[in-house]
Amino acid sequence: MDSAPQKKKNPTVADVAAAAGVSPGTVSKALNGRGALRQETREKVLAAAEALGFQPNLVARGLLTGRSYIVGVLTTDSIGRFTIPLLTGAEDALGAGQMSMLLCESRGDPIREQHYLGVLLARRVDGIIVTGRSSDRRPSLGRHLPVPVVYALAQSDDPEDLSILHDDEDGAAQAVRHLLDTGRRRIAHVTGPPSQVAVQHRLAGVERALAEAGEPLVADGPLFGEWSEAWGREAAQRLLRSGAEFDGVFCASDQIARGLSDGLRESGVDVPRQVGVVGVDNWDVMVDGARPPLTTVDLQLAELGNVAATRLLAAIDGKPVEGGVERVPCRLIQRQSTALA
Repeated sequence: MDSAPQKKKNPTVADVAAAAGVSPGTVSKALNGRGALRQETREKVLAAAEALGFQPNLVARGLLTGRSYIVGVLTTDSIGRFTIPLLTGAEDALGAGQMSMLLCESRGDPIREQHYLGVLLARRVDGIIVTGRSSDRRPSLGRHLPVPVVYALAQSDDPEDLSILHDDEDGAAQAVRHLLDTGRRRIAHVTGPPSQVAVQHRLAGVERALAEAGEPLVADGPLFGEWSEAWGREAAQRLLRSGAEFDGVFCASDQIARGLSDGLRESGVDVPRQVGVVGVDNWDVMVDGARPPLTTVDLQLAELGNVAATRLLAAIDGKPVEGGVERVPCRLIQRQSTALA
């Protein structure tokens, strides 16, 4: 009778060492990214580990290094609109399979946030990323924590904390310059609630770009409202009823831009032939669903998450990380809503 097939044995550190022709200690240093090794030796060990399909035991690794290889994430973004792309970029920096993320969503409730903070610390996370739906200032978690913290998209109210934000002002300036470059000179601005930091920064970018071109903002200034398609449609009617001549509109979100574009089209205004429209967010649901598809400012959320995780890893490794605000550039994505005839 044939014996049952033997279960394949998982490769060990010793197996990797034998394949690479080095000691087990050298394998450990190479896989952990620690210790002084020649790059050639490190690459040889990594190649051997990959060829053997070696998977490090993170529990044992944690016991040896005193780390959990887990990063905690605290967010107020209940639908994941901003958090998911941000964490995609963070995962790239953390390394697939090397470190894990534990996500906690507080719904904007300070009590719930403190509860989840306690949960993350009890799990002995190596560091924490704090994020959310808004770049408005938010309370710091404090300086007493035993692990490093980086704020991404959300800005800490403590200047000693490191906050990674997108560059709203420059993104808005890029949008207005694009409208000007397409030959449009009478630019209107439709935006969100005036109390929000993103609204203020985007308005500053609009005013800067128009001032550089020697052009005024039409309709006696920006139109403030809500972050919604309904407000965009209403703003379109307000602009048309005002009698102001305009041939370009920069909207501070894709939702507003889609609503405004619909409102203009329903009133017989051709977008982009008569009026060019630009939004912000590069939210595929909005930009692809709009007619015509929207030119927009991409906030580079994945890049923002990558930068935040990279800074956090440096702090976890004991490298000095300065506090303050670091801004990630935005990127203009051109589509048909501003296309030249």
